[in-house]
Amino acid sequence: MSIVTPVLLVLLVGVGVPLVYLYALALAAVRPPRTLLTAGRRHRFIVAIAAHDEETVIGKTVSRLREQDYPSELFQVHIVADHCADRTADVARLAGAVVHERSALPRGSKGAALRWLFLRILGTTDAPAAHDAVVIFDADTVVERDFLRIMDARLSAGDQVIQGQHRIRNPEDGWFPALTWAMFIIDNRLQNLGRANLGWSAKNMGDSICFRADVLRRLGWGEGLTEDYAFRQLLLMEGMKIGYEPSAVGFGEAPLTWAAARRQRARWLRGAHDASQQYAHKLLVHGLRRRNLAILDGALQAHLPSYSSLTAIAVSAWLVQVGLVLTGAVPLSTEVVTVLALWSVTGAALFAYPMLGLALERAPLSAFGIILTGPIFIVWRSWLALASRRSDKQILWVRTPRRGASV
Repeated sequence: MSIVTPVLLVLLVGVGVPLVYLYALALAAVRPPRTLLTAGRRHRFIVAIAAHDEETVIGKTVSRLREQDYPSELFQVHIVADHCADRTADVARLAGAVVHERSALPRGSKGAALRWLFLRILGTTDAPAAHDAVVIFDADTVVERDFLRIMDARLSAGDQVIQGQHRIRNPEDGWFPALTWAMFIIDNRLQNLGRANLGWSAKNMGDSICFRADVLRRLGWGEGLTEDYAFRQLLLMEGMKIGYEPSAVGFGEAPLTWAAARRQRARWLRGAHDASQQYAHKLLVHGLRRRNLAILDGALQAHLPSYSSLTAIAVSAWLVQVGLVLTGAVPLSTEVVTVLALWSVTGAALFAYPMLGLALERAPLSAFGIILTGPIFIVWRSWLALASRRSDKQILWVRTPRRGASV
């Protein structure tokens, strides 16, 4: 038997362990979400948005937010117009937002802009509490009218941080938005709801998320490329979980082109890698000491390969094994057939995983169709992940071109 077969068998174990972890979350997501929310105690909210050259969408976003089914005197919309060269600040003011123009400091990440805003409007831990909670949206997010009312109820129930359901609103704008739309359906169901049903911490998706103000006063806000990813890990280190509330919905816009998506994904992949390097080992040690499954889940997510990486590895390994058999480099034997069969089962399980998420959400048939083109995205993302980690080039927060689709 060739040395290649034992290597592929070891690699199979390396893929099988994270695959079992993904299916554990998926099985937990089979139970539908609970929606037994009672009236809250009327928390005072700040709605915070970081905007860079967003004059085409910011007015609509602010106007929609001001139509929330929530007492108008209990929330304010605050915009940080970060190094804008257009009329973002003026348009936001006309729509009714409180605008903070940031231009003196160097332009960095979205996190840096939000941190600057929070220091201005929240102050320090010793400052009087003028607001109870902060909700973060992107500049293009279209928010359901009951969002603040639902978050008020979750805060009244004792939650510290709550992630709403962030969905994509422009799947008709091309292949990439359609694929992103389908992937968000899967991610919300299998990843966030699965974790919520297990009592673990949902993802911080960087949009449509609510924090108690004292959490931000105490912990601040990151300035990395993906401050949302790192902040979830910091919350876990502090013993706090992110709740998930699928009935509070915000609709964002996916990038329209490969070039725009590449810039956005490169920033996220580099930042996620950097944050994992910083927190992965700490979370593992912390979770083991506390015997806390939510913290260990955060450590596993930081350590284990992504679904895209697992699929790329599985397909490559299967093709190598088949190629070796067909070329005669590896004689056909019981051991070789067994390894090949195991890789085939693994590939089938990886294929079924996103389909399960769509089925549980009763997604339209178009979502199943577009997810079948996922291998193109997997190859692209795997290449981008390697390139972004090897590059020393600085990655800045840049505006994503938008079309301004409506719900």
